[in-house]
Amino acid sequence: MTATDLLASDFATLPDLIRAHAAERADKPALIAEDRAITYAALDRLVDRVAAALQRDGVGPRDAVAIVGAPSIFYAAAFLGALRAGAAAAPLAPSATDEALAAMIADCDAPIVFADAPAAERLANQPIAAKRVSLDDWDAWLAPQGAAPAPAAIAPQDPFNIIYSSGTTGTPKGIVQSHAMRWAHINRNARANFGEAVTMIATPLYSNTTLVSFLPTLGWGGTAVLMAKFDARRFLELAERHRATHAMLVPVQYQRIMALADFDRFDLSSFRLKTCTSAPFSPALKADVVARWPGALVEYYGMTEGGGTCALVATSFPDKLHTVGRPLEDHDIRLIDDEGNEVPPGGTGEVVGRSPAMMTGYHNRGAATRDSEWHDPDGNRFIRHGDIGRFDEDGFLILMDRKKDMIISGGFNIYPSDLEAVLGQHPGVADCAVVGVPSTRWGETPIGIYVARGDAAETPADILAWVNARLGKTQRLADLHRVEELPRSAIGKVLKRELRDRIGEVA
Repeated sequence: MTATDLLASDFATLPDLIRAHAAERADKPALIAEDRAITYAALDRLVDRVAAALQRDGVGPRDAVAIVGAPSIFYAAAFLGALRAGAAAAPLAPSATDEALAAMIADCDAPIVFADAPAAERLANQPIAAKRVSLDDWDAWLAPQGAAPAPAAIAPQDPFNIIYSSGTTGTPKGIVQSHAMRWAHINRNARANFGEAVTMIATPLYSNTTLVSFLPTLGWGGTAVLMAKFDARRFLELAERHRATHAMLVPVQYQRIMALADFDRFDLSSFRLKTCTSAPFSPALKADVVARWPGALVEYYGMTEGGGTCALVATSFPDKLHTVGRPLEDHDIRLIDDEGNEVPPGGTGEVVGRSPAMMTGYHNRGAATRDSEWHDPDGNRFIRHGDIGRFDEDGFLILMDRKKDMIISGGFNIYPSDLEAVLGQHPGVADCAVVGVPSTRWGETPIGIYVARGDAAETPADILAWVNARLGKTQRLADLHRVEELPRSAIGKVLKRELRDRIGEVA
């Protein structure tokens, strides 16, 4: 079956699409990493060798194959080889502690773990039952040239991958995503022209943020340019060199790129589509990207667990940059109150969503899976997004905050994002966050944390007075702390729990 036939069908697998592209566009680069490239034909052969070796070592259908390392051609081949063998890929964050990595490998019961040299060194002293395979020196492990794996029958609901959440305590939850869910991600990009794309991949391959751009690129037969580590200037240099057309970046990456003094000297005229997700994207930054970077800018709002997705085409709706857009076609997003009832039109509530792209559940955590779900009166399953929001009169979703980050101070609900919007307007503030901490007087109270802009002379006390003069009485910050840098995850989310732990309790 041709790639065109597969992409027009009701369901296709990524391994089959790679095979079809190898037959039809054999010499086209599939992956580029640093100064190395691999064509679709060569990638298909390498994926076969990986899959055959996995099957030789006893990896069977629905087993998990763990992968730890920086993005590379071999990392991608290990991921795709696991799928072709009928297994699920379990890409893990190298930024996790050594103990957490070992716990995740045990949690998914992976018989094999692929690791690059830095990750292998960290895992060397961990009690891991899985066989260890080096991503930097695996020639002796690979099946021989020309080897072919036994065909693996893959059903839509079979596990495609297990993505582990970024929890900071205990073993993160494994989010099981099916082949049907990933097919929905590939299939919904029919109009994004990924078949001719040169896509910049500048976030880690263990992140769902990356995969919703990386997988459609390969599914449609484009070229993915992998960055082992993000650097703003290096990103622009590679984008210019390879005539990049597509990119998925998180807000902090856009911020660093747009802040470069020589941004405008780079030729980015080849860009057609830039996307963003994972963290709050300020309206001012969106406007700057739209004004100075060619091509459409689309912000996606959704969950690794799936549910509903909203999209904001920022280039088409410049008056809606304070929103995250409207639900995609076939995506049902609703708002509910604390009792699980839908709120009336114009009301504020917790976001829940339903779509063709929804997780199977949390691996081996039935109770956590049930807690993540909401069912409407007809019994339809929705995923709780954990955010508080409201729809405007045109159906655009405005996010207020994460439900768990909402501060209840003296009986009043305070949304940190409202306070961050004011704090971020001060000319001496380059980056900021607001968290709620325990207070003996108020129950909780808001505390601000900021990074100073350049050589700003204002003291925290100066900025605190400026901000509180612009906030309502019940919103005012109890204190303001200056830091050199906000703690962030690999995909740019501010680690608010870490900030709360630093501050502790106030009077």
